[in-house]
Amino acid sequence: MTGGLRHDWSRAEILALFDLPFPELLHRAASVHRQHFDPAEVQVSTLLSVKTGGCPEDCAYCPQAQRYQTGVDATKLMSTDAVVEKAKQAKAAGASRFCMGAAWRSPADRDIPKVAAMIREVKALGLETCATLGMLSDTQAKSLREAGLDYYNHNLDTAPEFYGEIIHTREYQDRLDTLSHVRDAGMKTCCGGIVGMGETRSQRAGLLQALANLPAHPDSVPINRLVKVEGTPLAGSDEIDPFEFVRMIAVARLLMPRSMVRLSAGRESMSDELQALCFAAGANSIFYGEKLLTTGNPDTERDMALFARLGLRPMQVVEAPNTVHADIVDAAPAASMGCGTGCGCAA
Repeated sequence: MTGGLRHDWSRAEILALFDLPFPELLHRAASVHRQHFDPAEVQVSTLLSVKTGGCPEDCAYCPQAQRYQTGVDATKLMSTDAVVEKAKQAKAAGASRFCMGAAWRSPADRDIPKVAAMIREVKALGLETCATLGMLSDTQAKSLREAGLDYYNHNLDTAPEFYGEIIHTREYQDRLDTLSHVRDAGMKTCCGGIVGMGETRSQRAGLLQALANLPAHPDSVPINRLVKVEGTPLAGSDEIDPFEFVRMIAVARLLMPRSMVRLSAGRESMSDELQALCFAAGANSIFYGEKLLTTGNPDTERDMALFARLGLRPMQVVEAPNTVHADIVDAAPAASMGCGTGCGCAA
């Protein structure tokens, strides 16, 4: 593994990586990671639910689906002023990317100007902007890009062959079409999935295969560990083995060497030791703050204490054309860096 970009991975090749002895897999992933990033830096994002609950879809993991009794009350879209205040708090707490999520199947055209106003105001604070609003048309994607949106999140969730076990109200191709609209509009893609939903290792490999074989690797790859919420169909799912979760992080790093690999949902129940293994395996992004949409997340004090224990530091913002973090821009080797290579982030 040299960290080169490929888009033709076979399932057998990916499973062979999963099957490597654990120390060997971590060594390979860490080696590829430091070819492109400073391994002591972790990009920090905050996610705010700007419109919660009432979603008409039936995603089996989601407490925001209106058909499930999960105790999540539907709310209207937040005001721009309220969102900006939350963004200011996130920046003050150390976040450098601010993500706005709305529980829509897809936004109505009348909602796009409202979200665009939020994006412009958050961008003016010097934060990188991200949104996850459901499926987008090509014109909606262009409007969000014109407002200054840097990233759009739209997950594939799981392998194509397991998708029908989890979601029935949206096709896999619908997700691929939205990602295509986002790329065509000139935005970066944030796209990953969820593990621990009852899938097999082969199906976890299938998710990574689908991600790595997209026309362009996602710029950010969130790996979520299922948060089991009472009232959802997956509330009684078995826990994924912690070492299997680390393997997922490591293989994602090997397949998509220049992408940010993010520890997303499920961190609240992860031990410090498990998170440390994930960072060693190539994870270099986290969501930061008390809430991750409608489920808990480790608080900022715990995260900063863990960073201090591990010698990690938040990735700093860099002013660069069309972005805040120059997180995937090729850089020449830099002798001043501890890893001895130029990294693609804000070193």
